[in-house]
Amino acid sequence: MEVPEILAWLTEHATPQDRVNLVRFGINPPNVLGVSISNIQKLAKQLGRSHTLAAALWKTGVYEARLLTSFIDEPAKVTPAQMDRWCRDFDNWGVVDTVCFHLFDRTPHAWSKVHQWSAEPGEFQKRAAFALLACLAGHDKKNPDENFLEGLQLIEPAATDPRNFVKKGVNWALRGIGRHSPACTEAATALAEKLAKSKDPTARWIGKDALRDFAKVAARKSK
Repeated sequence: MEVPEILAWLTEHATPQDRVNLVRFGINPPNVLGVSISNIQKLAKQLGRSHTLAAALWKTGVYEARLLTSFIDEPAKVTPAQMDRWCRDFDNWGVVDTVCFHLFDRTPHAWSKVHQWSAEPGEFQKRAAFALLACLAGHDKKNPDENFLEGLQLIEPAATDPRNFVKKGVNWALRGIGRHSPACTEAATALAEKLAKSKDPTARWIGKDALRDFAKVAARKSK
């Protein structure tokens, strides 16, 4: 299938209810059709992997087409320049999280982008840094704890950013690192306790929410 056929397929599988669901979850990009993620993944299985097709789909600017790239691009062929271009295009958390979770965290450049994007001024660009860090914590089991402990050093200064999608990304990263290993749990808990006592309301929310999450995990493990 070529890009026009893919867009036609997506349009055919769009529904008003799926469009409403996106808005309900705070996803309202300019070029959106309203296709469920399950249908997007179904189409991805039909298409298979193609770095060239993924690049072409991204250029359409269509929300669902950009989600589709996450499942069909080839991580080994993704370049740092491509990651930066796509990051500059991020305009909603749905694309940010899907691309980071299913594609960017599988590239060899993921860690460098965490550090780079954590200093970005844009809300969704900065969220990308911490969403990517959270995804690495969940998926990258072979990476040494040191990298994740370094990630905590990025979390602390970002914890006072009150923008909704940044603070939730920072919180996700802190919780993800806290689940990565015993050493990471200890360090993440210490940081969460520090943030929970902060005078800054955003940092305090991040810390308290992470501590609740760690307590739930510990309770499940003790059963």
